Amino acid sequence: MAGECCRTMDLLRSEPMQLAQLIIPIESSRHAISYLGDLGLFQFKDLNAEKSPFQRTYATQIKRCGEMARRLRFFKEQMKKAGLSPSTRSTTGNDIDLDNMEVKLGELEAELLEINANNEHLQRTYSELLEYKLVLQKAGEFFNSAQSSAAAQQRQFERQHSIEKSIDSPLLLEQEMTTDPSKHVRLGFVSGLVPREKSMTFERILFRATRGNVFLQQAVVNDRVVDPVSGDKVEKNVFIIFYSGERAKNKILKICEAFGANRYPFTDDLGKQFQMITEVSGKLSELKITIDAGLLHRSSLLQTIGHQHELWNLLVKKEKSIYHTLNMLSIDVTKMCLVAEGWCPVYASNQIQNALQRASFDSSSQVGAIFQVLQTKESPPTYFRTNKFTSAFQEIVDAYGVAKYQEANPGVYTIVTFPFLFAVMFGDWGHGICLLLATLYFIIRERKFSSQKLGDIVEMTFGGRYVIMMMALFSIYTGLIYNEFFSVPFELFGPSAYGCLDQSCSDATTVGLSKVRGTYPFGVDPKWHGSRSELPFLNSLKMKMSILLGVAQMNLGIILSYFNAKFFGDNLNIWYQFVPQIIFLNSLFGYLSLLIIVKWCTGSQADLYHVMIYMFLSPTDDLGENQLFLGQKFLQILLLLSALVAVPWMLFPKPYLLKKQHEERHQGQSYALLHGGDDPLEEDNHQSLHGHEEFEFTEVFVHQLIHTIEFVLGAVSNTASYLRLWALSLAHSELSSVFYDKILLLAWGFNNVIILIIGIIVFICATVGVLLVMETLSAFLHALRLHWVEFQNKFYEGAGYKFYPFSFALLSEEDE
Repeated sequence: MAGECCRTMDLLRSEPMQLAQLIIPIESSRHAISYLGDLGLFQFKDLNAEKSPFQRTYATQIKRCGEMARRLRFFKEQMKKAGLSPSTRSTTGNDIDLDNMEVKLGELEAELLEINANNEHLQRTYSELLEYKLVLQKAGEFFNSAQSSAAAQQRQFERQHSIEKSIDSPLLLEQEMTTDPSKHVRLGFVSGLVPREKSMTFERILFRATRGNVFLQQAVVNDRVVDPVSGDKVEKNVFIIFYSGERAKNKILKICEAFGANRYPFTDDLGKQFQMITEVSGKLSELKITIDAGLLHRSSLLQTIGHQHELWNLLVKKEKSIYHTLNMLSIDVTKMCLVAEGWCPVYASNQIQNALQRASFDSSSQVGAIFQVLQTKESPPTYFRTNKFTSAFQEIVDAYGVAKYQEANPGVYTIVTFPFLFAVMFGDWGHGICLLLATLYFIIRERKFSSQKLGDIVEMTFGGRYVIMMMALFSIYTGLIYNEFFSVPFELFGPSAYGCLDQSCSDATTVGLSKVRGTYPFGVDPKWHGSRSELPFLNSLKMKMSILLGVAQMNLGIILSYFNAKFFGDNLNIWYQFVPQIIFLNSLFGYLSLLIIVKWCTGSQADLYHVMIYMFLSPTDDLGENQLFLGQKFLQILLLLSALVAVPWMLFPKPYLLKKQHEERHQGQSYALLHGGDDPLEEDNHQSLHGHEEFEFTEVFVHQLIHTIEFVLGAVSNTASYLRLWALSLAHSELSSVFYDKILLLAWGFNNVIILIIGIIVFICATVGVLLVMETLSAFLHALRLHWVEFQNKFYEGAGYKFYPFSFALLSEEDE
């Protein structure tokens, strides 16, 4: 009830949660879970955790959904191979029956598999015929050239023989040429194609296996050929091998098989060759028409599937998630109802009951579902209602740890403090404008980007677009305070307060400057930039500012610990943790912050280092010229004593008071049992109370000691840690100044257009790469550390767990 007063501040405290029990009739259970998934406000508990997935009630239905999901993945792969994409247009038809869809998916899969098998067979046949045609052409050319050559030699020999008619003619050659052709040794031959990369090895192996008793002729195929077996495009050579004898033939066939050479029949008859080429060409044209028709049919089928694919996919995911959730429910002893338990926000009770009533009505159930709230001591999950602006800041906090139930949420303050601390380190309104333009691009086109699949880095940047926008706006603000636009100062809010009184003053940026008008109205006076006093002045300003910001944020963290303790009714933490912590921190560093402000206001020359050091070493000594106000010495002694008292105040009382509370609680329960010893429930409670562990005083005291030491040392180290604001701000300013002076101005000084263009390009690359990317990331990480360590460790436990409701809205974000 304590959280009801803060209902309007949804982010400060998590939503009040309740453990509810649902008793749902079996006939309306599927509708009920479906409507609760649409609502997305109920986190189911697994009441069958001891059962394996295969032992649960709806394992068969989940298996069916898994099979349908496999078919849909198969369709998606086929569409991707065909260069098609599933239609993203909104489709209606959420009332599709699951059984009909299962049958339809099965039919479509069978049809697609059959089309693929036929197409694969036709493609293989087409590739084989194409190779066969190449063999016929190349081998035919070889035979034609060989026969032409032989005929030419025969004619030349006959002409020479008729002219000479001499008895000195070679008798052996004459006998050879006039022998009966039927008595010639007839050679066999094998023709086919072999991959070009294997052709040399193929030739060597043939030569060695047959001891050189073969004649191999190869012809290069200019274009790549689709291999019938693998389906890949391969460079090949046409070969023809002449051999003599069956043994040689067997060896050649085995070698061809080993090298993956495809063999094709061939005849040396010119007439038959021409006839075979004509037949093969005719079959190729027929096959081409058939393949094109098959591909067209396959494409139209895939397009039809693509129009419904997204809808089917979503429906299958929904059905699978519904049955997976139903498996988490337990069956009532009557076997007529399912019992569910889970967490839901208190405000969602009426919506859940309406969803259950609608499920009973739609399923024509005679019995309505029952919704009842259970009492439990279990810690509820943490649920913050966020929008697209606040969700990124909440994720920054959740990355450290999810808030305990209704614990004060740092995310509320992070919306302002995180981008502000970033901007303190990144103060340049020129760089801030560049960041703002980049993030506005994402914000203006967020609808388009949210529906696309982005890369990891782009997706991370898009998710944090509103964080970057706030960082950019605060960077513009702090840049105006620092008066830096790419390290160049401007007199935006009026003329500088300083001027040169002497007309002979030659270097007005270093000497001879005097205050001639009122103080510059906003931010740093532009005359400081480029002067000899610039670095000491900015060092002092930014260092003191870092301490002030750090002490303010740490005080905010301690104050939030008070509101946590008050909300949970923990008075011990208020009096023995919050009070001494606030006293200790402000006695030392709150006092230092006060001195900084007084020094700024009075213009005193007091040395604050000396004041703080001798406050501990010699608290009773006179301050002399370091005194900033009356009564400072007495105040220092008082604050020092307060800090010394605060340490034991934190350490000792709390463990003893916790022990006393435990003893009183234990005694009170023991006395209460005397009035009702006959009640078995009270006896069980008594036994369970005695079963609790005894109060471990030593453990509690050591824990408190560690906590005290951590806070005391942390007060010093955390304050010093905030000096990173000064260091990174100075580094950013100096880097920006170096890029401007040593690149842009140096290039300008050459009075050369080419050098100027190169200088501008280098300046832009250096600014974007170093200052807008690396420095942004660096300042982001340092701001993250200041929030996680220095701010949140003062009050934030982060020991809770997130509320993960059963919701169909989350299904589209999940990968298959």
